[in-house]
Parts: sequence; structure tokens; C-alpha cells
Amino acid sequence: MSNIVAPFIVAIPARFGSTRLPGKPLREIGGVPMVVRVAHRALQAGAVQVVVAVDDQRIADALAGQPGIEICMTRTDHASGSDRLAECAQHYGWSNDSIVVNLQGDEPFAPAAGIRAVAQALVDDDAPMATLATAIVDAEELFDPNAVKLVCAVGGRALYFSRAPMPWARDAFAGDRTVLPAGLPFLRHIGIYAYRAGFLDRYTRLSRTPLEQIESLEQLRVLEHGHAIAVRLTPEPFPPGIDTEADLIRAEQWLSARH
Repeated sequence: MSNIVAPFIVAIPARFGSTRLPGKPLREIGGVPMVVRVAHRALQAGAVQVVVAVDDQRIADALAGQPGIEICMTRTDHASGSDRLAECAQHYGWSNDSIVVNLQGDEPFAPAAGIRAVAQALVDDDAPMATLATAIVDAEELFDPNAVKLVCAVGGRALYFSRAPMPWARDAFAGDRTVLPAGLPFLRHIGIYAYRAGFLDRYTRLSRTPLEQIESLEQLRVLEHGHAIAVRLTPEPFPPGIDTEADLIRAEQWLSARH
């Protein structure tokens, strides 16, 4: 296993329209627009290029003049952040083997070590795509359908992602579902991805799949089409992303507590 992260790009999809939090990229945390905070995290991680894929001039204006941050204006009709990044890859002409980290635009406190770790996963594995996970420590989280769980093969590649609790500890849960049995690898998915740039376009062309639609988890499309996803444990916790007004309030409180 390599100890040095190869050069990697961070691309941040930033869509202005959000059902639950309109204008989300421009919402301020500690007086700084969220999208600016996310881009600074990418710079702190050591990315050789940081690109924010925007669909609205207002986001571009908020980023203008920020050292080391590039702005790529993309179409407004993309179905997902991955589609937006595929347009970026085409625009910049990234080589097929370039490592591109998809850092969500609502992760203003993503740890630099975690960003590097998902890039490192593609250095250590020849899979076309990688993501991160963290241990689940209580039964409430395991049974929460909003917490996406995953199971991995011995070599560290994803076998399946689900909103259901898994793996199912048959004997233990037959008696008590309020406590996690010791020694089992219960994992929660963290929504940061790395791709080989050549796979981005191929990924966006994959047809939607039954399990993806049933679980409402886009990454299942990759597995159902037979492609591998490398998984590594995050070296540092990822604070929750920002999806609602309540999340914004919590983010302000979290930031204040650290100063």
C-alpha cells in the first residue's frame, strides 16, 4: 500500500436550486458562503486543482477572486453531481487515469485527511471508483433508513449499499435489537467519492438499475453494472452535511464551539 497520495483533483458540484435549502451554496456559515468553505477544504487537502462546477452566475460571483479555485460553468439540466463533473472532465480534458474527488458542495467541514483518503483508495486499488465509510456505534443508527449502510469484501471493495440494517446478526437480533453485537463490521457510508476521470463519462452513461431505484442510492448503479467501488475507513469524522435550515443553525453552533 502506498503512503503517498498521488496528485488528485477535487471537483465540487454546486447547484443553486435546492428544494430544502434554496440557494444552498451561497448560504453563509460564520459569514462565509458555504461553497467557499468547501473549496477551501479541498485546497487544504492538497489537491493539485480545485474546480467548482456551478450552474448559476451568482455562485461564480461568490467564488470570484478566491486564490487557487477555478470555476466551471455547467449546464442547469444535469440529473446528478456526477453528471456535472463529467462535463467538467470533458471541459478540462483530464487524462483517463486522473483521480477526481467529488466533494459535495454541502460539506463545509469535510476533513482534509478524509479527502486525501478517498483519493488514496484509488492509488491502492485499480477500481474505477472509491468512497469512504465509518463504523456504526449504536443500534439506532443501524436501523435508521437515512443512514446508508454498506458491506465490503475481504479486499475492501463494496458488496452492497442499503438503507436497511446490514449485515443482519440473525441470532443476536432475534433476542435484542437495541444493542449492537460486538465484533461485527457495521459500517455507515460517507458520501464522498473518487473516480478515475475516464470512468466519469462512462458512469453517467450507465442505465438506471432496479436496486438503485428501489433503494434510491445512485452508487448501486455502479455495482449492478459490474464495476468495483473501493472502500476505505475515514481517518477523521465527517461532520454532517448541510441540507436544511436546522442544519445551518447546527453548523453555526459547531463552528462557534471550535473558536
